[in-house]
Amino acid sequence: MRVGVVFPQTELGGDVGAVRAYGQGVEALGYDHLLAYDHVVGADPAVHAGWDGFYDVDTTFHEPLVMFGYLAAATTTLEFVTGVLILPQRQTVLVAKQAAEVDLLSQGRFRLGVGIGWNAVEYDALGEDFGVRGARSEEQIELMRRLWTERSVSFEGKFDTVTGAGLAPRPVQRPIPVWIGTATAKGYERIGRIADGWFPMMGPGPKLDDARAAVREAAVAAGRDPDALGLQGQVRSSIEPDAVAAALSAWAEAGATHVAVSTVGHGLASVDDHLAALAAAADRFG
Repeated sequence: MRVGVVFPQTELGGDVGAVRAYGQGVEALGYDHLLAYDHVVGADPAVHAGWDGFYDVDTTFHEPLVMFGYLAAATTTLEFVTGVLILPQRQTVLVAKQAAEVDLLSQGRFRLGVGIGWNAVEYDALGEDFGVRGARSEEQIELMRRLWTERSVSFEGKFDTVTGAGLAPRPVQRPIPVWIGTATAKGYERIGRIADGWFPMMGPGPKLDDARAAVREAAVAAGRDPDALGLQGQVRSSIEPDAVAAALSAWAEAGATHVAVSTVGHGLASVDDHLAALAAAADRFG
């Protein structure tokens, strides 16, 4: 099982030096991957009455693909993971191009995690239809994989049309691994049928067991090997070293291939504080 970290998007603000220091710091500590959440814009609660979303207009988010391009030059072994990029609110071909560039600049150290999101305000701001996001995401994944592996692509779908066009340069990984995050029955079916791996929205336990069973069933129905699918867990509830070690053990028993340790929400004030907590955890489980 590979152990990584969750980039503390909402707690480091716009400090560019902190981004570099954090990426290099977690790599030096021996962590395997850096997972970043994604939001393009936040809703203003003063305009959207009754807003109860997880984030709002004041919550900071670096754009993950741009940030990964920056960190690719500052690191040598760290894998970069979007966990998850809200794919249907973006132009498909542009995401394919940006992902290919991150993969190229990092020399194959990239996994593209995607999801359909929950923020209709963000979809509206980006000019995309919130209501068709599930169906669109499937088509997008198909098209992106073709763009990553074929010199010239002609594609006519419900949402995108490409006529005799291709990406250059193409990525190192052909295709780039696409992992899906979801918490719905339809999402589990989609994972089993088309994904390379997945991000469960719960921790080890009966709910995860049920979700894994649904993913496995869908994979078998699609003629795929369910054991070939990756599973990315997260440790969020505590940064106390013994608790982190216990949570990692539970994820390993649950069959996770990757787990990211999150230091978000624990009152840490600086990049040095986040790295110190991760160093203490690494000393305990590493």
